[in-house]
Amino acid sequence: MSGPAKRVVIIGGGFASYYAAQELQKHAGRYFDVTLISFTNFLLFTPMLHEIAASDLEPTDIIVSLKRVLPRIHVLTAEAVGLDVEKRTVDMVHGPNRHRHQIGYDYLVLGPGSISNYFDLPGVEENSITMKTLDDAFYLRNHIVQQLESANLDAETENPGNLNFVVCGGGFAGVETVGAMTDFLEEAASRYPDLRGRKIRTVLLHGGDKLLPELGGSLGAYAQTKLCGRGVEVLMNSSVTGYINGCVVYRDAAGEHEIPAKTLVWTAGVRPSPLIEQLPVKKEKSRLLTNPTLDLPDHPEIFAVGDCAAVPHPDKPGTFYGPTAQNALRQGIAAARNLLARHTGKQMSPFRYRELGQLAAIGQRDGVANLMGIRFSGPIAWWFWRTVYLYKLPSLSKKVRVLTNWTFDLFLPKDPIEFHFPRIPLMDRPFAAEPEARTAAEQ
Repeated sequence: MSGPAKRVVIIGGGFASYYAAQELQKHAGRYFDVTLISFTNFLLFTPMLHEIAASDLEPTDIIVSLKRVLPRIHVLTAEAVGLDVEKRTVDMVHGPNRHRHQIGYDYLVLGPGSISNYFDLPGVEENSITMKTLDDAFYLRNHIVQQLESANLDAETENPGNLNFVVCGGGFAGVETVGAMTDFLEEAASRYPDLRGRKIRTVLLHGGDKLLPELGGSLGAYAQTKLCGRGVEVLMNSSVTGYINGCVVYRDAAGEHEIPAKTLVWTAGVRPSPLIEQLPVKKEKSRLLTNPTLDLPDHPEIFAVGDCAAVPHPDKPGTFYGPTAQNALRQGIAAARNLLARHTGKQMSPFRYRELGQLAAIGQRDGVANLMGIRFSGPIAWWFWRTVYLYKLPSLSKKVRVLTNWTFDLFLPKDPIEFHFPRIPLMDRPFAAEPEARTAAEQ
């Protein structure tokens, strides 16, 4: 097909968007001029976030520069805040002053991901730590050390809130986080002699009756047994109702209860990006309803992938693919190929994928796994978890860094270091006037 290259805009910097961009850059220049809009200029390998919180890895180990791995793509570090599907324009803002820009498109790939859902519970959003971003994981590690330092200084007051750590959500993120936290707490607390004899309480609250329901009952039961054996209180059928007066409030069959805690980690729900919520298109439970070929029914120039997309499952009528990393990255590739097919007048292919399996690390070099229907647990599952995700890291240099740090972690102790981040207010302050105006004022 001749003619000028068409403008393709990709929104999002997660797995789905990254793999779509990686596929489309093969045709950049010939067919397409591709722009990727991402809030960060790196791809975050989210399955390893809990390892940052536990000090097993460093933050830079699990991020990859988008500009380096996508050299033929225009990567814009900005936040997409508006979308006009009729005019085919995207509004975006960037920087501390939220400077506004607009960009047009011929084709659009939507993969902005999801954000935490707090279900309007009082005090939860303001007082919880999520596990969605690199900032979250690094902040949680720093916060844990801060609580140990405070408890060590206030040993005589016996304030239980400092040493109570609550994680809400019994899915992959919650179970992996509480396992990693427990590892870190066990080792870090030994550095504080004034804390000896004081109980560190770690609680996992889950609204369902089984942990890790995606893996099946037996593996969830195994994870629960192992966590309980390490002192974690696993409270099933327990739903958080708020965070009030320094306490996590939850309800179970016996009524309402409170846990004094200065640490609440929230992994109990997600919802699509606000950008998706405002679009006047067909949706399925807040996600964009797509055709089997990943394009939108009323807007064939728009493709949706990842957490924001409700993609029909061909083998399970009436159901949709789950918002998992496995599905997201393959949807990104499929959407890019179908976009190319549409542009060149070829037949598009419906998305079809069967998950190979799922794995979870539950701490203390233990894990659970379901690979192609084969369920197993223990250290071998933990080893599989590390092997699979090491292989999936996009960059060879990152694989080497992670493997090196994991090797050192087997023999060296963790450092309970608390970081302080002083700010320079003037760096975020817009100039009050242009240089000419300031000069005149000074005269």
